[in-house]
Amino acid sequence: MLYLISAHKWSFCFKWEMSVLRRAKTWEISESEDSDHDRKPAPKPKESRQERTADSRDRETRSAEEDSTNLPPPPAGRPSGAASSPPRPDASGAPSPARRRRSKEEVEAERLKAKERKEERERRRAARAREKEERRQEQRRRREAADELRSLRPENCIKSLTVCVEPALLQHEGSDILLDTLAMLEWRCSVESRRVPGSITWTRDLPQGGDAQACVEEEPLLLVLTPGDFVDVVITVKKMADSGGEETAMGTVLRPLWECLNQGANKAVTMLVTDFESDQRTEESGGGLPEQRLRTNLGMKSRDLEEVLVYLQLYKNISVVFLQSWQDVTDHVCAVTKALSKRPFKLLTERCELPFCVDGSWASGARVERDGSGLRDVWSRQIQQLNRVSPAVASAVTECFPSPRLLLQAYQNLGSEAEKKAMLAGLSVKTEGKERRIGPDISARMYRCLTAENPQLVLD
Repeated sequence: MLYLISAHKWSFCFKWEMSVLRRAKTWEISESEDSDHDRKPAPKPKESRQERTADSRDRETRSAEEDSTNLPPPPAGRPSGAASSPPRPDASGAPSPARRRRSKEEVEAERLKAKERKEERERRRAARAREKEERRQEQRRRREAADELRSLRPENCIKSLTVCVEPALLQHEGSDILLDTLAMLEWRCSVESRRVPGSITWTRDLPQGGDAQACVEEEPLLLVLTPGDFVDVVITVKKMADSGGEETAMGTVLRPLWECLNQGANKAVTMLVTDFESDQRTEESGGGLPEQRLRTNLGMKSRDLEEVLVYLQLYKNISVVFLQSWQDVTDHVCAVTKALSKRPFKLLTERCELPFCVDGSWASGARVERDGSGLRDVWSRQIQQLNRVSPAVASAVTECFPSPRLLLQAYQNLGSEAEKKAMLAGLSVKTEGKERRIGPDISARMYRCLTAENPQLVLD
């Protein structure tokens, strides 16, 4: 009985080992077939299904017989129900290596690299933001400059001017001509009390963002006078010229004007003398020059009037204009207003000393620095002004004589005129690989240009 059981166990173990070996053999055969298939350049012709089945069955039978003859006895300690499985290779056919643990130095280096990359990204981001802000600021400056230039143009600048008329002038008949004309031209006008009675001044609104003051007062001041007022001015000025003091102006029409000028007001005063009451008589009598009519009506001598006009012009910077009517006063006010509207743009365009020259090298000149560098270029350009004198010829002359003074000294050291005229004829000129001489013609013209005293002399 025990023998039968042992034989049964041995038979079972034998069958199990045979099955495992057949599987391993089948795996080896399939792998060898795959490797043979990879090495063969061209596939074999396909076999039928029955042939493949019969061949595999014969191979299994042969392998089982061979394994049965060479099969070793099973180990004594193996359990009967234990099953062994072939090792499982990974996808690549080799076991995956174990992940190596990084050291602290490597971790710290990686952290520093990540920090540097982050800082570099932050710097690039800050640089882009800074460039964007600079472009925005540049666009804003250009826009403001364009707006300022546009506001300074006469057609726009005149909108910021206000003609200030003193209320005392509105008492004269015909003053409505001035107000109607300003309203027709759509110019701003205000009637308000000023420091000088009977005056006309101008104010300009400042652009936003400029000075805290809302507006500034312009320099021109027109003082409208009647013939009687002008007689008082003549008498006062003659007394001032004789006494040399301004105390005699107190109590006259000049007192508020003197006070305004003595307070440091930078004003360009113009007296407009007009006989408003004689407008109708002038039209009937055929007119005449205002100055002649006033001199005749007031009984003033020409010498007295000229002395007053000269004194006011030289000592007080006050000019006197004689007009016929309120229409002439209105035309004068319009002319001054237009001139004031053109002044800011004109000052802007004439800000440079030479507005027609660009900053940098001139198109036909040479820049001279403070240390004297550039004078030789000026000397060369001066020689090239002569007819048929090329830059190569000028360069040959300046190389031998770096300044006009040296050339004049060389002329003085020679004796005859013929020697002086031919002194530069033998200088060598190199142009495009060729060498030639200056010649007697250019040499003689150079001598006449530097030594001639006749301004009408024709050099060529």
